[in-house]
Amino acid sequence: MSTDHAVIEIEYPESDGKPMGESDLHRDWMMRVIQLLKHRYAGQQVYVTGDLLLYYVEGDPRRFVVPDAFVVKGVDPGRRGIYKVWEEGKVPNMVLETTSHSTRAKDTREKPKLYSSLGIPEYFQYDPTGDYLDPPICGYRLNAGRYRKIQPDSLGRIASEELDLWLEVDSNGDLVLRDRATGRILQTPEEAAVAALDTATAAIDAAEAKNRQLEIELAALRAQLKGQ
Repeated sequence: MSTDHAVIEIEYPESDGKPMGESDLHRDWMMRVIQLLKHRYAGQQVYVTGDLLLYYVEGDPRRFVVPDAFVVKGVDPGRRGIYKVWEEGKVPNMVLETTSHSTRAKDTREKPKLYSSLGIPEYFQYDPTGDYLDPPICGYRLNAGRYRKIQPDSLGRIASEELDLWLEVDSNGDLVLRDRATGRILQTPEEAAVAALDTATAAIDAAEAKNRQLEIELAALRAQLKGQ
């Protein structure tokens, strides 16, 4: 006699059913951080995303979190509808939350506890208005199972060792991500394209100016030879 066992397939929704409910400023910064990091890791085995449901307990679709931006190194960078930690085999290397009035409590209390319990090595918060965090950028690094605050350097920058970046705030209060090895500021694809065009245009202008100068010098030399 055989017994059939029903296989229950658990559904992990791609949406929590809640509206984003953020200001244009906070939403823009969430997207900008994702774009900056995506562009930096283009072509590498690094997954960059944000505002995506991250499930961390197999079999329990109620156990999820929605980071504003996160980076996972060493995994397929392809698109996903959700992120299941047990299938990917990795938690994010770094999470960054864009803090606002509505998210301040969760960003400063609930999420650090959860992220540290999951073993996420680094956690950062950025407040684009400067109203809810002082200073407006802060970070934590996992040490012996607990987050320890990352102390800024003499320039007020904090380091992400996981991504080898400096995180800093400029005079306008804008977040700047800077490569620690090269000192270069990360750009979006559009910004990089504009910068490349500006560089090419400047090179062409310099070459044309040099040609004009050579023509002037050549004309002067011809005049000098003609007068002899």
